[in-house]
Amino acid sequence: MEKMERRRKRKVKVWSLPRKNFGLGLAAISYVCVDYLREVSPWWHSWLQPALWAALALASLARAPFYKHWSLEMRAAIPFVASMVFMLAALLCEALSVRFVTAVLGLDWHNSTPPLPDTGQWLLLALNERLPPWVVEVLRAHIIGLHHYLMLFMMLAFSVLFDSVKAPGLGLGARYMFTMAVGRLLRAATFVSTILPSLRPWCAATRFPVPLHPHPWAQKYYLPFSSSSDAIRRLIQTDKLAGAVFPGEHRPDWGRMSFLVGILRPTASEGPSWYHLLKKAGGGCNDLLYSGHMLVAVLTAMAWQEAYGGGTSAVIWLLVLHSAQREVRERHHYSADCVVAVYVGVLLWRQTAFLWSASGAARRLKKMEEVRGRLVRAAKDSDMNEVKALLEEVELAGEEDRRRGFSQRALMAFGGLTVVFALSCVLLAFSLTNDG
Repeated sequence: MEKMERRRKRKVKVWSLPRKNFGLGLAAISYVCVDYLREVSPWWHSWLQPALWAALALASLARAPFYKHWSLEMRAAIPFVASMVFMLAALLCEALSVRFVTAVLGLDWHNSTPPLPDTGQWLLLALNERLPPWVVEVLRAHIIGLHHYLMLFMMLAFSVLFDSVKAPGLGLGARYMFTMAVGRLLRAATFVSTILPSLRPWCAATRFPVPLHPHPWAQKYYLPFSSSSDAIRRLIQTDKLAGAVFPGEHRPDWGRMSFLVGILRPTASEGPSWYHLLKKAGGGCNDLLYSGHMLVAVLTAMAWQEAYGGGTSAVIWLLVLHSAQREVRERHHYSADCVVAVYVGVLLWRQTAFLWSASGAARRLKKMEEVRGRLVRAAKDSDMNEVKALLEEVELAGEEDRRRGFSQRALMAFGGLTVVFALSCVLLAFSLTNDG
């Protein structure tokens, strides 16, 4: 009897999961495939992509009134907002750092400094000579980009409405943004510490009208030792610096933000606003260790792996690997940038489970299965007192999913605002990151 019971449980587990979770994975893969039509058939892409997004948005709006865990979402709202503010502050810090490392050495250094040797690039060039041409074309194809990973995570977070992912979705979003913020701050600290030459030496001259000469700091602490081994040896022995005469720097009046002039090194042609400089920072024009695009990709893959798993998660990890080799192939990053981004993203995600974790759902499910088994045995034995006690235990176990502490009107208003805000974030993220 016990063997038959175990077989029955295994059969239920095998056949129940695909029926419940198949839709989310299909929607995610469909989104990536439909969006790739922009490269194959722009006409079909112009029709199918809006239709897919409209269908997903309408499905979410239709499901929202029947969502059972708005109380959990309301409790997760404060960590979500705090994580968003933290992430925006981290992105601002990163933008300041990107501008600084681009401007501090001047355009002459960017134009004259060759890229560092990268064995990962050598390997990809060697594979181009040995692999079939169609394989090389697949590796070069722009299948997925930054905005795709952001949209895949949005789809994962919205899937709590359909019980595909453990609630609260705002908790999952808070973990994603908090981890992203920590990763961005670590990244800024890394590439500011040691400035590496760009893999595209022409980039700075075409995007950043910074001064040609180095910053006074670089003229004093870097240039005297950049090409003379004797000067480096004397510095190690005496630890003394020689004086230098610096050309004047353009110093606009930025009011309270004037302390940024020495960091951002603006020119007269860039206008009077410091904010305008940061908007143009983008990804910078020297190598930024580690890759920010790969950090986003890895965090998205980790979120899918923990919250959803299965074949869809494996496909997303394959797309992450494809993105990594394309970052190196197209000379956006050195191979080391992508390798470091992978293990930093994995380690950071594993350290932030206190904001959201899928293991809590597994523990509750196990307890409910235990109570269910005891309830079935008590019913067979006709022990009504035991049945009554177990029913009370089941009711207590499900209390966290109830709407206690909040009125129905407050929950509905919060749910409506949350859905509208989340959809607005989707549109904003898609429009701002569509160019990579």
